[in-house]
Amino acid sequence: GGSQGSGVIITPDGYLLSNAHVVGSASQMNVSLTDGRTLRGTTVGRDVATDLALVRLQTNSNLPFAMLGDSDALAVGQLVVAIGNPLGFASTVSAGVVSAKGRSLRGKDGRLIEGIIQTDVALNPGNSGGPLVDSASNVVGINTAIIAGAQNLSFSVPAATAKWVVSELLAHGYVRRSYLGLGCQMFPVTRFFQRAHGFNQPVAVQAVSVVPDGPAARAGIRPGDILLELGNTKLGSIDEIHRLLPTPGTHIAVRVVRPADPRNPNGEGSATTLALKTEERPPNS
Repeated sequence: GGSQGSGVIITPDGYLLSNAHVVGSASQMNVSLTDGRTLRGTTVGRDVATDLALVRLQTNSNLPFAMLGDSDALAVGQLVVAIGNPLGFASTVSAGVVSAKGRSLRGKDGRLIEGIIQTDVALNPGNSGGPLVDSASNVVGINTAIIAGAQNLSFSVPAATAKWVVSELLAHGYVRRSYLGLGCQMFPVTRFFQRAHGFNQPVAVQAVSVVPDGPAARAGIRPGDILLELGNTKLGSIDEIHRLLPTPGTHIAVRVVRPADPRNPNGEGSATTLALKTEERPPNS
């Protein structure tokens, strides 16, 4: 069996953006255009972490396309329009407003998708992968999710994220991400710990395991170390590590505390700053 969804053509030579969960594992698919034509599409790449996929349509002529706009310029309360094929009803248009910006939504791989746009646009199954458009006809998001049983709660991946993902998929066929090579846990910190290390977060991240010869190990991080800052930004969760990690091959400072007793992370410890060079996350990790 197959699946149906929506998409938006973003270049005249036939590159189409949709959701990773719409494209699935298919390497080829049929794409129906609004003018009645059906074109063959080939998957260029998909990124489960942001639920985006890029498809190349087989065409000998220029296609109508929509520009990816500036999602950062969106304002709460601004009018937006979603276009898609809900429940198979082709070219359905729904209007609404931006309810919130900067939401976080957990992707299919368990990692947080940052900067999500929340709207009250009516979305239904089949809308996934379709564009969220502003009043100037610019694509400001890709519709990705609704909450089952809720009304007027719809979520879209911002165009800023889509631009980055598209550039990675075009250049590499996948999205390169950095990794540290750490297994971590969070623990609540005491006032003593906060005062001793100038740390204002209620919880801290502690390394439980370190991958041998990984980026963290080469930087000198050991099991039991507490990660306070990554690139001068204080860490309050493991998700923030994923968000703050720069592209592979980048040098970044990591401030850590090495407790005298790793079993008592809130006890006495010495702080130091380590130099770390990020590396590309190995496949399937």
